[in-house]
Amino acid sequence: MADPDDIRGWQRLSSEITTSGKLDPDDVARLHAIGVRHVINLALDDHPEALRDEAALLEAQGIGYTHIPVAFERPTVDHYLEFREALKSSQGPVHVHCIMSFRVSAFFYMLHREQGMAGKEAEALMARQWNPLTSEDPRTLPWRDLLMRTAGSPTGP
Repeated sequence: MADPDDIRGWQRLSSEITTSGKLDPDDVARLHAIGVRHVINLALDDHPEALRDEAALLEAQGIGYTHIPVAFERPTVDHYLEFREALKSSQGPVHVHCIMSFRVSAFFYMLHREQGMAGKEAEALMARQWNPLTSEDPRTLPWRDLLMRTAGSPTGP
């Protein structure tokens, strides 16, 4: 089966990792059909576009689930570290999503930088969804601060 690239913000990062924005109920079976075995959700449950009963829908398809609610206005290094650990401990292939794929792409930017990817390459990959490092939108400031504070840090990503 082909990737369900009509899902908002769909991206395949590798054979083991896919990402996107919000999921709809019928997307769960589609993820299962392409081999996804674990989903990490970074969105808040109370967002109007959040998939209701996501954990139960995934469980019904035999897909594991980790929920790390990240308030868009208050991302932290701890959220990132929890994401990194969930990704590391998940049986793959893994799908990571939020609502717009902004949280997801920012956390993968941090992970890619931590893994030694060049800054421009990591930024270009993130910019497929958004780029808080260059955005003029004040809502991106918490993300810009987080990314700038942690990139290249010996104690952070």
